[in-house]
Amino acid sequence: MSLKKEGGLMNSTKKPFLVISAVLFTVMTISATPVGAQTEKPAKPMALRGVMDKLGRDMQAITGAISKEEWAVVVELAPKIANHAEPPVAEKMRILAWLGTDAGKFRSHDGQTHESATAMGDAAKRGDGLAVISAFSKVQQSCLGCHQSFRKPFMEHFYENR
Repeated sequence: MSLKKEGGLMNSTKKPFLVISAVLFTVMTISATPVGAQTEKPAKPMALRGVMDKLGRDMQAITGAISKEEWAVVVELAPKIANHAEPPVAEKMRILAWLGTDAGKFRSHDGQTHESATAMGDAAKRGDGLAVISAFSKVQQSCLGCHQSFRKPFMEHFYENR
């Protein structure tokens, strides 16, 4: 056999080895990539976000109704705020676990919202504009107090730290 033929034979036996090596290297590299380094889907919004969005729309509608003295609209919307939807039980348990000892404070804000929204609806039934505005102010104060206490840390914990 000539050298040329041996070199040709040697090159053809190296090709499968190089291909197999490249494939193995690629597989090992992909499997060794940490999961966190792969593209992560954005966090799915929690049901609580939908509850808050609905409350926001209802509060805006009440603002408009108050400005036009449309008490029937306030009467219709006030119970929707007072008795707003709640997240599913599993989500509520996650939230309460995160709140820990602050769960009572969170519930207090929600209770104040319920009481004030109910009073706002009752005042609207009577056509008492000043009492509607006073109760609406208390609803807004309870919302603001809750948001100032919990919104930023909630968002950081459930959405930004994933």
